[in-house]
Amino acid sequence: MERKVGTISRGVRCPIIREGDDLAGIVVNSVVEAAQAEGFALRDRDVVAITESIVARAQGNYASVDAIAQDVKQKLGGETIGVIFPILSRNRFAICLKGIAKGAKKVVLMLSYPSDEVGNELVSLDQLDEAGINPYSDVLSLEKYRSLFGENPHPFTGIDYVEYYGNLIRECGAEVEIIFSNNAKTILKYTKNVLTCDIHTRARTKRILKANGAERVCGLDDIMTSSIDGSGYNTSYGLLGSNKSTEDMVKLFPRECQDLVEDIQSQLLKLTDKHIEVMVYGDGAFKDPVGKIWELADPCVSPAYTAGLEGTPNELKLKYLADNDFANLKGEALQKAIEAKIKEKDDDLKGDMASQGTTPRRLTDLIGSLCDLTSGSGDKGTPIVLVQGYFDNFTN
Repeated sequence: MERKVGTISRGVRCPIIREGDDLAGIVVNSVVEAAQAEGFALRDRDVVAITESIVARAQGNYASVDAIAQDVKQKLGGETIGVIFPILSRNRFAICLKGIAKGAKKVVLMLSYPSDEVGNELVSLDQLDEAGINPYSDVLSLEKYRSLFGENPHPFTGIDYVEYYGNLIRECGAEVEIIFSNNAKTILKYTKNVLTCDIHTRARTKRILKANGAERVCGLDDIMTSSIDGSGYNTSYGLLGSNKSTEDMVKLFPRECQDLVEDIQSQLLKLTDKHIEVMVYGDGAFKDPVGKIWELADPCVSPAYTAGLEGTPNELKLKYLADNDFANLKGEALQKAIEAKIKEKDDDLKGDMASQGTTPRRLTDLIGSLCDLTSGSGDKGTPIVLVQGYFDNFTN
């Protein structure tokens, strides 16, 4: 009987993960037990995805505020530090900011506006228009910002991040000055020692700062790249991708997890005789239409994945074929014509009109986004996601 469903995404429950746990074994057992309990079969080219959180937890990849402070002080001098372009997040940045502030005597905090890099608004574009402010050229002091826009609590959290970040820095013993600008060079009027906290534009920001007279430049990806007094670390991403663990500790993005995904794939093959792809995923890459927040606060969607997940989709648009190539057909004749077209499609459809609108994003970004939406970030308790049928098409 032909299959009547396409892609299926299932959240899989597993035990609470602690440092030192055999994560590969737990993942494999959880997936196999879920299949047995729910009565579904595992197939070749299924995808098992594991949230980065439990990978980092199993690794014990944590860093304290004091460790962050020590690294910041060593790399940026411990005097006046420019901290520019941070995102507005208690979970993602506030604890990092504690460590940064403890590693400096003064912090000049430069916020991008009207929103941060991932879409959290300080002010709306309408407010800027009404005030006659050009965010591409105008630099605002805290006093000017307040006189023009007053307090602007975040629509979801209710936090006024300007006040919150300022108070947090002072509570950590540092002096603070807050300015608003979208030009990285602005900070060099205040200090030549700069920590740039943007995520996806960090390479450009560093290049601009170094070309215009900055003396010491670091990104969040340069802080906590090696262990400080036994702490966790991430050689590739540093503090990028970190999350709040406690009031004085962050969980870092997982490190060196390629061996993990390949081990899980190997164990699943031995147990099930199926070639299953495996990936670690973090934030999905999608934008909320109401809050305008682009979810991707991690440096990448997937830090590790098996070889079968390399590449982008190579798909034909069914509605294009139905409305154009086979507009004169219907019913079984239409179905057979489309099936034949799919079976004979080229390996690379780039530029083919019949493939337009098929989202040529990387497979790991697409599947990781699906997994992030499936597992959520709260109490679902499904940090493992099984995706089936993702590589199927109309002919299967």
